[in-house]
Amino acid sequence: MKNMKSNWLILLLFVTGITLAGCMAGGSGDEEASSSSGEKNDLEEKVVVYSPHGTDILSDFQKQFEDEYGIKMEFLDMGSQEILDRVRSEENNTQADVWWGAPQVNFNQAKDEGLLQEYKPSYADSLDDLYHDPDWMWSGTSITPQVILYNTKEISEEEAPSDWDDLLDPKWKDDIIIRYPLASGGMRTIFSGIIYDTYKDSEDPKEGYEWLKKLDSNTKEYSANPEIMYNQVAKGVGTLSVWNMPDTVQLAEEKGYPFGYKIPESGTPVLTEGIAIIKDAPHPKAAEAFYEFVNTPEAAKLLAEEYYRIPTRDDIENLPAWIEETDIKPMDMDWELVEEKSDEWMDYWDNHIKSTDKDKSDES
Repeated sequence: MKNMKSNWLILLLFVTGITLAGCMAGGSGDEEASSSSGEKNDLEEKVVVYSPHGTDILSDFQKQFEDEYGIKMEFLDMGSQEILDRVRSEENNTQADVWWGAPQVNFNQAKDEGLLQEYKPSYADSLDDLYHDPDWMWSGTSITPQVILYNTKEISEEEAPSDWDDLLDPKWKDDIIIRYPLASGGMRTIFSGIIYDTYKDSEDPKEGYEWLKKLDSNTKEYSANPEIMYNQVAKGVGTLSVWNMPDTVQLAEEKGYPFGYKIPESGTPVLTEGIAIIKDAPHPKAAEAFYEFVNTPEAAKLLAEEYYRIPTRDDIENLPAWIEETDIKPMDMDWELVEEKSDEWMDYWDNHIKSTDKDKSDES
């Protein structure tokens, strides 16, 4: 009898518990639904961005995006290769939503490894085929053409070399200062582009190597870092270099360096900076919103005017004159092959072409 009472007591408590739970659910159903919905919405109330663009750009865009969309933006600023390595390591536990900023080579590597999510943006029709992945695993936000840089105090615009081969003229001997290529992605791109220009038909880098040997003969020094190169050209230690167009314009306009530039007439390597959604992004809708936001006409103009980025979109109006008045002819490049061969080509240059007494000169 005692056991039967105990059993009834347990049953009564169990039923009472269910009833109370039901009452709570019925009485505060909206609150529970709201809480559940809130947890779901939390996934879309922020976006996590990996980017090499630096805190100035990222902080600027963070404020504007949060103000406009009401979505919190968290970012991690690191190098492009670091981002690729991190996305790889997080493949089974994706932490970031968007990868904003890297040359197309990095994005192509990520695509081949299945790390990116397809997304075709609303502005797709404004992008040349050169500036997006054919499967829309990434698209371009800005481009970086490489140019011939010259000291405007020492060389007139008419006299300045207008194409790559002009740099080989003996009259420029000891006038060229070059950033040490093995430490510079941009310089590696230029040298690789020169080699590839003949390699694409012959499948032999010999002619490209001969060209670089002639350039080496005219080169006064290979600077250890960009600042040394800037200063040496600005002071007239050398009067010519090769560098990227946005940096050249920015140095002239903001720092007063006596720099002009020529875009090589035969074509120039053009790096495309891209954006992509990471596969299995935790906040996919917020990721799409951010992806669209950073390439709106307003954002493209801001990047052009404040940060010297050349937009990939062809429908942006009233851009700075240095962009609108420039005719850029991209060099035909098989970027995957260039990436595959670049280390081999640069190793040959370093060991067989470069004059050792010019190696990373920084004493003068």
